[in-house]
Amino acid sequence: MRRFSLKWQIENAVMKKDIKNFLAEEGISRRALADIKFAGGMIKVNGEEQTVRYELKASDVLEVSFPPEESSVHLKGEPIELAIVYEDRDMVVVNKPANMNSIPSKQHPTGSIANALVYYYEQTGVESAVHIVTRLDRNTSGLMLIAKHRHAHHLFSLMQRVHTINRTYESFVVGQMQKTAGTINAPIGRKPGSIIEREVRQDGKKAITHFELIHQYSDFAHLKLQLETGRTHQIRVHMNDLGHPLLGDDLYGGDLTTIERQALHCSQLQFKHPFTKKECVFKSTLPSDMKRMI
Repeated sequence: MRRFSLKWQIENAVMKKDIKNFLAEEGISRRALADIKFAGGMIKVNGEEQTVRYELKASDVLEVSFPPEESSVHLKGEPIELAIVYEDRDMVVVNKPANMNSIPSKQHPTGSIANALVYYYEQTGVESAVHIVTRLDRNTSGLMLIAKHRHAHHLFSLMQRVHTINRTYESFVVGQMQKTAGTINAPIGRKPGSIIEREVRQDGKKAITHFELIHQYSDFAHLKLQLETGRTHQIRVHMNDLGHPLLGDDLYGGDLTTIERQALHCSQLQFKHPFTKKECVFKSTLPSDMKRMI
C-alpha cells in the first residue's frame, strides 16, 4: 500500500528552525502533526528518525510520512465504474452521472461515488479514506473533486474557505430571463418543517451565486452559474427565489415534462494545485439528457 509522505531539502533560509515550526509554515495542521507523532507516522532527517524539536540545518533532507488511513467500517467498496477525468498523487477528479449519490444515505445506502472510490483505492493500492472536497446532489451531474489523503483535504478545505476553488455549472431554468447576467446575494436556511428543503431567509447563511445567460429558448433558459459559497441546494434555491426554478426540480417547483431530474451539471472546476501550485482547469460537457433538450 502506498502511504503518503512529503520531503524537503532544507535551505539556509530556514536554518535554526525546529521541525514543528517548519511543518506549521508548510500547512501541516496541528491535528495532522499529532497523528504523525502518535498514530503511526514518522519524521526522518537524513534517513534517521527525529522528534519535532530537532533544529533544521542547511542541506538537511526532511521526510514526513503520514500514518495509514482506513475507510469507515460502514463504507464498503463496490465495483462501480468511475469516470476519472484526472488523477495524481494528491487528488482525483471524477465525472459523476445523475441519479448517483456522492455518499451513501438512508434512502440509497449503496451505489455512491464514495463506495466506488473505496473499491478503486483497494484495487490500485491507495492507502486512504475517502475525502470528498466538492460534493454534488444525487440528481446533479458533473465534476467532483476528491482529495487522496488527509493533508490534501486539509489544504483544499483552506482553499474553500477563501473561495479559490471555482465551480462553474450549467443549468436549464423555467421561463424568460429578464437579465442576461447578475448576482444573487441572498442567505439560505432550512425551511421550517422540512429536513431537506431550503429557502431564502434572513436568518440563513450567506450565499452568493453569479449567473450568465448562455441562450434563451422559447420557454426555458440555458444558464452558466458560478458559486461564491457552497450552501446546500444553493443554485436550486436561488433560481427558484428569482422565479426561475430548474427544469426537472420537483422539490422547488420545476417542470418535469422535459427532463426527469434537476437540469444542473457541474461543467468546470478551476483551482491552483495545493502542492505543485500549477493552475488546474477541468471541463465536462453536458450529459445526454441535457443535450437532448437543446
